[in-house]
Amino acid sequence: MQTSTTSDRPRGLQYIRYCYGARMPKSMNEWVANDLAGPHATLRMVVRWAIPVLMLMLPFLLVPAPWDVRITMALPIPIAYVFFTLALNRVYRRHRLEQHGLDPDLIDKREKERNADLYDEYHRKYRGR
Repeated sequence: MQTSTTSDRPRGLQYIRYCYGARMPKSMNEWVANDLAGPHATLRMVVRWAIPVLMLMLPFLLVPAPWDVRITMALPIPIAYVFFTLALNRVYRRHRLEQHGLDPDLIDKREKERNADLYDEYHRKYRGR
């Protein structure tokens, strides 16, 4: 296990372990917060979890059958992957923030900052009723 207390970003095997559930040292909390709640966090999570799915699909290429049969066998896997990855992305990122001792509401903070004018307009329009 690699541990880096002076680095602010994981390297090599430490990064791979982090991508699939390992906890980072407290010294990397700022990096973890940005990774899980910063810009493009959803995309990073989708890409990280696509690698095992693609590896799961590789054996379908070796089946001695026409390509349409291979595709028909493999297609349910990426469809389910995309559905569950997008549906549970925020839940999983919140869990990972809690796992590292960080505030899980960091995910919502960025969205609220980006849409502050919409929230203000909504409150002005509907809160006065």
